[in-house]
Amino acid sequence: MDNKEISYSNSDGDDDITKVNFWDNQYQQGNTGWDLKQVSPPLKAYFDQLVDKKLSILIAGCGNAYEAEYLHSLGFEDITLVDISETLVNSLRQKFTHLPIRIINEDIFQHHGKYDLIVEQTLFCAIDPSLRGQYVKKMHELLNEGGKLMGLLFASTFEKPGPPFGGSKQEYERLFGDFFDFKAFELCYNSIRPRLGNELFFIFLKR
Repeated sequence: MDNKEISYSNSDGDDDITKVNFWDNQYQQGNTGWDLKQVSPPLKAYFDQLVDKKLSILIAGCGNAYEAEYLHSLGFEDITLVDISETLVNSLRQKFTHLPIRIINEDIFQHHGKYDLIVEQTLFCAIDPSLRGQYVKKMHELLNEGGKLMGLLFASTFEKPGPPFGGSKQEYERLFGDFFDFKAFELCYNSIRPRLGNELFFIFLKR
């Protein structure tokens, strides 16, 4: 993917349209190599041990949202999905028409709400690194007091231009450290085979 095809400018002009069109095109053309077609095993293991079924949960940049379907099967009903691709969101609305899952077509940086748990899987690596500080602040803003941001981050950089964009644990510690306490932050032991050794599992508590 060529970064020239996509812009993450904060302006309200053509840059935003370019960003939306980029992700719509990925779904329309089936260029979804990041899609595991299942719940990521580290996320599944975390969901399995959650006890409070009343948690309000946000999956930001939700993709095909296998996590939402799985969470609902466990008894969670306060689930919100946000994604910037209209093509994807229309597909999800058809897929989940029988489930009480909120599905919103929106740039996550424009989203407003309050949640007990935010699930991160592939949004952070999809945004331009120049927006990472803004991402951290937005996640902090969207969480209730005592809320948690959890999920997966890449544990390496990539030779090809992104997205996806990688990074290091040290970089992430600097980014998130002023806003969150780190409850877990370590290499996954249960990643899918192609990503083994290249994913960090984290649980960050809103400070």
